[in-house]
Amino acid sequence: MSEPLSDVSSHPVPRAAAFFDLDKTVIAKSSALAFSRPFYRGGLINRRAVLRSAYAQFVYLAGGADADQMERMRKYLSSLCVGWDVAQVREIIGETLHDLIDPLIYDEAADLLEQHRLAGRDVVLVSTSGSEVVEPIGELLGADHVIATRMAVGDDGRYTGEIEFYAYGEHKATAMREFAQRHNIDLDRSYAYSDSGTDVPMLEAVGHPHAVNADRALRKEAAARGWPVLVFSKPVSMRSRMPSIPRPSRSVVAATAVAAGAAAAAAVLWVSRRA
Repeated sequence: MSEPLSDVSSHPVPRAAAFFDLDKTVIAKSSALAFSRPFYRGGLINRRAVLRSAYAQFVYLAGGADADQMERMRKYLSSLCVGWDVAQVREIIGETLHDLIDPLIYDEAADLLEQHRLAGRDVVLVSTSGSEVVEPIGELLGADHVIATRMAVGDDGRYTGEIEFYAYGEHKATAMREFAQRHNIDLDRSYAYSDSGTDVPMLEAVGHPHAVNADRALRKEAAARGWPVLVFSKPVSMRSRMPSIPRPSRSVVAATAVAAGAAAAAAVLWVSRRA
């Protein structure tokens, strides 16, 4: 006997999604390190940290950051931002986010994002950077959802130094599986893109993993597993691709940009300690 129609309708067919790492996959730099100069001008980091940030960006672009370096970043992030005023950080990021990030978006990534949207797949950004900076970037790109690091803020509007969720390594994959359960996503039919060997768990979580601008560890892993390897090399402003899109208002952008500042300074400091 066939199922009653009501039972069939209560079990919708799962959809597919496309999960994108952010730094060096969708944009050409580290989204956290990009904010070092604005934070220097705002008095949150010193001149030496700005110079170290330039060096850190070079190291990151040349080879990425390994697991030990990322763990050091997490520890510095949790201690560095204690007591930072969230309103000040929001203001600084709100004034600079669009000008800093928009020109860094890979043209090839923007095309791929659009292809997945046209195919009816949910587009999800998955980034170790703070949700306060990833969310407006996701809005700019037309992403449906973001998975990102979340920093704790106290009742006084200042960072507590705690990290509620660190979107890194296996934690990314766990968050993706939880997301798939909530949103009826079939991970076997889904796609994922990343540049880093630390994101192998993220890529393993889907049926269609892709390495993009892969670091040495991921190139080796992709070759062993037969994963496709893509190269993105043409940063382009989204405004030049779609000039009719209005620039986000400062109030909208500022309201969604907190933890990136702490992440920027933290990233600078782990390089300073290594040098």
